[in-house]
Amino acid sequence: MLLIIVNVIFVLSAVAMTVLILLQQGSGAAAGSGFGGGASATVFGARGSANFLSKATKWLAVVFFSVSLGLAWYANHAGGKATSSSDLGIMGMATQVASPASPASATPSAPAPSPAASPAGATPAIPAPTLPASPAQPNASSATPAIPAPQPVASPAQPAGSGK
Repeated sequence: MLLIIVNVIFVLSAVAMTVLILLQQGSGAAAGSGFGGGASATVFGARGSANFLSKATKWLAVVFFSVSLGLAWYANHAGGKATSSSDLGIMGMATQVASPASPASATPSAPAPSPAASPAGATPAIPAPTLPASPAQPNASSATPAIPAPQPVASPAQPAGSGK
């Protein structure tokens, strides 16, 4: 319940801070006149809205960053340790499918090769690549490729405009 309240404060402070930042008038912009100009200064006091808005923005930023750091600390320390299958979504299903259904003792293991059994040069360290099987051709007697090879472009003997 407390975590929900903290998240609500977090979101409300973010939205309020965004609104207050957008309400502040820039140094050279006259955008504040669209919202009432000088008449709005009386709402916030004799000094105008600049002092009130900047102080409110400062305190909302303090609240926002404090809650951010608190939530990050909670997620790392007090949030509980995640198990290997908790909240993994589709990745959790992939590990369950990949694990064998039979116990590990029933899985046969291959014997380790002995170095004396094969000569040093007989077995390559990296196996040779295998070529894929050629696709079945409907007419084996036809030697014409499906896509003809491009023909070279003949270059002119003399470039145009150099016939002096």
